[in-house]
Amino acid sequence: MTRIALYSGTFDPLTNGHLDVLRQGVALFDKVVVAIGVHPGKSPWLTFEERAETIADVSAAEGFAGAVEAVSFDGLVVEAARAAGAGAILRGLRDGSDFDYEMQMAGMNGTLAPAIRTVFLPASPGLRHISGTLVRQIAALGGDVSAFAPAASVEALKRAIARRGN
Repeated sequence: MTRIALYSGTFDPLTNGHLDVLRQGVALFDKVVVAIGVHPGKSPWLTFEERAETIADVSAAEGFAGAVEAVSFDGLVVEAARAAGAGAILRGLRDGSDFDYEMQMAGMNGTLAPAIRTVFLPASPGLRHISGTLVRQIAALGGDVSAFAPAASVEALKRAIARRGN
């Protein structure tokens, strides 16, 4: 039986923090489905295609391309997990505020889909400060974000900034 986990988020961009969770997930599960949230009310910097391509490129560079698949979703995470055949939802934890929020979400998801477990993965100490929002802000202001995101993400952000005219 293949052990499948779903890792959801916007991944706008994929950061080193996301990659840390993905590495841990690949070590625990046979397959990790990265579910990229695409919601009509949000306007991400990167298109779904750019985010999926970045995840594929980074997974290949890390040597676990066969264990990772990127998909889009626009509804409930538990429904995306069911559609992927996942028995677990991966969630990264950076700090106490993440823990409080993620515990609420795990409780709600557990009620909606009791057979799907939530697995919390702690961020590595050197990555706990990284967030996609801060990476975008630094990039928009012309800062070097290569310490916070894989090279494929940095390049995708540069293209997005050029498109946006920042």
